[in-house]
Amino acid sequence: MSDRHETRGPGGQRVSPQPKPPADSGDLATGAASRPDSAVTLNPVAGTSVSGEESATISPRRLIWIRFRRHRLAYASGVFLVLMYIATGFCEFVSPYGTTTRNDDAINAPPMRVHFFDAEGNFHLRPFVYAYDMEVNEDTWMREYSEDTSRMFPIRFFAPGEAYEMWNLFDMDRHLFTTDEGGYIHLFGTDQLGRDMFSRVFYGGRISMSIGLVGVVLTLVLGILLGGIAGYLGGIADRAVNKSIEVLTSLPGLPLWMALSAALPAHWSPILVYFGISIILSLFGWTGLARQVRGRFLSLREEEFVMAARLIGADTPRVITKHMLPSFSSHIIATATLAVPGMILGETALSFLGIGLRPPVVSWGVLLFQAQNPLVIEMTPWQMLPGLFVVLVVMAFNLFGDGLRDAADPYSTAAVK
Repeated sequence: MSDRHETRGPGGQRVSPQPKPPADSGDLATGAASRPDSAVTLNPVAGTSVSGEESATISPRRLIWIRFRRHRLAYASGVFLVLMYIATGFCEFVSPYGTTTRNDDAINAPPMRVHFFDAEGNFHLRPFVYAYDMEVNEDTWMREYSEDTSRMFPIRFFAPGEAYEMWNLFDMDRHLFTTDEGGYIHLFGTDQLGRDMFSRVFYGGRISMSIGLVGVVLTLVLGILLGGIAGYLGGIADRAVNKSIEVLTSLPGLPLWMALSAALPAHWSPILVYFGISIILSLFGWTGLARQVRGRFLSLREEEFVMAARLIGADTPRVITKHMLPSFSSHIIATATLAVPGMILGETALSFLGIGLRPPVVSWGVLLFQAQNPLVIEMTPWQMLPGLFVVLVVMAFNLFGDGLRDAADPYSTAAVK
């Protein structure tokens, strides 16, 4: 007689027994219970391990941020650029002096060294600098400077100093650092008129770095507008935009910039010259972005989501702004980031050649123009420090743009290595 018991249904038919589920419906290999909040998946777009719930709710912007944060060099470049824009935006507060403040006792003086130990070896909690000891060389008739250890100037932070107007709106006298009354501090040395180079570098950075942003905004407007018209409408509009791009790209950039900059009226105020230079740089910087936007629009205008938007009655501006542009907005941001260094270099080159911004406006190009004499480079090399800042900022923008482009590209693996 069999030990197996049969089960019959209400009508008397035989029903096969159903296997019982395992006590623990976890992983077959480990027997661990599987819970939705502990399931880990590899997100192919972000290139990072996230939980099952996160992978379903994470936004594309969050995925881009995760990938960008793993690109350490680009992340560090972004932090450096943020700090530079903050420092140049508040240059009145960061700089101990104004751009026209002169120190007649320090003409072409070298950078000061910050000390914590005095000449006798005693430690000081507050950093300090020594005053200049100037002597005239009887052979070369050049001023030679050394440290006067008998005169010590303690550095004070967030202390009152030379009065100024923050953004020409607020009267203030607080500075990031300064010295006691009667002292002076020149961390980057002085120029041929005794003006503090540290202050002039950061004042000049405000102009040079902001002109890149203004120029890129105009470039984005022209590139997206003309490239979108060419790619979306096609036909005569496409041919006209393409011919314009071919004509502009065939012209030599720097000589044309020089000609247009020289054509600016000499009686224009510094503000008008500033915006004139920005417009000139933008007129020849939109062609590359317009070609990229045109190519993307040509491929997107036949996609199903674009056709669906047309069928439900969306007009052309709405289709472009609400459906097509957001699909590759990350690529546009990366392209714009990589275009900023070109704008900065363009302004620096024009001002260095003497046909861009002119004194009393202070920019990195103007400072380099005043230091282009070979004797200046040989005798006072610290006046070339604006060029070092140009190199650092341009390199930071390029690294930041490369990292942002890799993070926005779902097929890139550079950001997750």
